[in-house]
Amino acid sequence: MSALIRLRLAGFLRTGRAIAPLLAGLVALGILYGGGRAQPAEAYGVSAVVLFPVLAWQTKILLDVEPDVQRRLAQVSVGAARERLAGLLAAGVAALVTVAVALVFPWLVGGVTGPVDPGDRSVPVGVALGVWAHLLAVPASVALGALASRASVGGAGYGVAVLALGGVGAVVLGLAGSVAPWLAPPIMATARTTAGDAAALTVLGLTAWALAWSAAAVGGYLWRRWARS
Repeated sequence: MSALIRLRLAGFLRTGRAIAPLLAGLVALGILYGGGRAQPAEAYGVSAVVLFPVLAWQTKILLDVEPDVQRRLAQVSVGAARERLAGLLAAGVAALVTVAVALVFPWLVGGVTGPVDPGDRSVPVGVALGVWAHLLAVPASVALGALASRASVGGAGYGVAVLALGGVGAVVLGLAGSVAPWLAPPIMATARTTAGDAAALTVLGLTAWALAWSAAAVGGYLWRRWARS
């Protein structure tokens, strides 16, 4: 299965499909940090929100690179379960690379503030919360991108609709006072937490929420793949 993961990542890179989402992410982050310097926790919380649809789009592109015939051959070679897992893992690796770039980017452009004095702990705490916020966005974005992939929905138009609905829904349903916040991953709630008082119970609760939502979305993706096979 590791060979299949490397094959999909190689196809994603060699065809140049990786450039578009990476550039989109850098442009979005450039606009975000161009407004002035902010504390790391607050900046990274918003960054995770901005990157969520980009990572979902990146996942869709990666999964759509492989021709349908080649995907069916992979299913025959390693089995349906391993083939689908390999695609999700390859998308996860690509998402983590993009997240790493997003975490370093604001320090290169002066978008975040450094420590006020040697005893200031706000920066390391803020960076830790920022890493948590971005890692929390990875499984949800990969699950959304997989749901929007060609193997899941068939036509390109349906895939765009799933991406748009998921991206907009994550923001709208994540607003404070939403009637059904559980329908979306806790991207907005995480951003509010990083900007405020991030209690341990809140962090654990949001982590469990994100993992549960991602598991449900991945289950939907696997069901769609089974229904279309």
